[in-house]
Amino acid sequence: MRTESYDALVVGGGLVGAAIAYGLQRQGLATLLLDEGDIAFRASRGNFGLVWVQSKGLGAPHYQRWTRGSAAEWPALAADLAARTGIGTGLHQPGGVHLCLSEQEFEQRAAQMEQMRREAGNFGFDYRMIRGAEARDMLPGLGPQVAGVSWTPYDGHASPLSLLRALHSGFTGLGGRYLPNARAERSSAAPHDFAVEAAGTTYRAPRIVLAAGLGNADLAPRFGLHAPVRPERGQILVTERARQTLPMPCTTLRQTEEGSLLLGDSKEDAGFDLGQRTEIMRAIARRAALAFPWIAELNLVRAWSALRVMAPDGLPIYDQSERFPGAFTANCHSGVTLAGTHANRLAPMIAAGALEPEMAPFSARRFDVRHAA
Repeated sequence: MRTESYDALVVGGGLVGAAIAYGLQRQGLATLLLDEGDIAFRASRGNFGLVWVQSKGLGAPHYQRWTRGSAAEWPALAADLAARTGIGTGLHQPGGVHLCLSEQEFEQRAAQMEQMRREAGNFGFDYRMIRGAEARDMLPGLGPQVAGVSWTPYDGHASPLSLLRALHSGFTGLGGRYLPNARAERSSAAPHDFAVEAAGTTYRAPRIVLAAGLGNADLAPRFGLHAPVRPERGQILVTERARQTLPMPCTTLRQTEEGSLLLGDSKEDAGFDLGQRTEIMRAIARRAALAFPWIAELNLVRAWSALRVMAPDGLPIYDQSERFPGAFTANCHSGVTLAGTHANRLAPMIAAGALEPEMAPFSARRFDVRHAA
């Protein structure tokens, strides 16, 4: 069997794997990106597109810092990709809001936001709880059902598909090799010596990154790692293009550059079922119409579901193998939000050969399980 050698192998061609591969290639490492193809569950194609901070990291300040850092890295990443590829990612970071449809929701949200501010400590966490006329000036067309909103200046949104295209184009433009329809079959692992058989060829490298989403659960043990990820189904509705515009994204809805609205944020434990439930769709549409009554006049033109990659506690898992140094894993459900840190901060750590101490809280060791890493 033919053998090819690289400086790094990345298994998984979605948003997480593509961002890491782009960062590695930009570091000067000859990188191969192995992509299973359309038979994969592909969380990237169902991503809602938020670059979101304000709901991330409650009770986990290390995750809040990581997410904030990624939002701060996003403008540089978008500019770099545009300069190299000519592809815009649709980044718009005017801040964002979470809508509260009752006084109870408003008070609960206020308590959560204040807890995040306290947990941030010296790192800081800016937010405002906004009611009444000020909220309606900020968001024209806001419905009377809305008791108020939480706002942070860090939030924004982008086009997931444009981002994925730009990352792939940037990666190959720098000399990286992208191999589609290449499921990782047999493999072997030794310290700084990894081999993966895919598409009839054996690929070797001293570094390997597992970024295969839900597939990491089975792949990780081959390399002395542990990735206890599970699927969480989310559904999204898309409206026709609207003349009225939303000046900033919300947790459960955003307006694309083309004018259509994306409505979503459902969470279902449905295993690997990619079906859709009308009662979930109805609840998503109802909440959107209560928030902005004018949305009820729009036609729905598309709907889909996708599977998020979730750890038991909902936080990302980043790890390196003790048994096989040079093997890493990256698992998260926020491929758009975290693209900035994956390309600009995580990839340089992997290129250097070790995760920095700040990454220790993200290790799968936090689940107190016996594994080989």
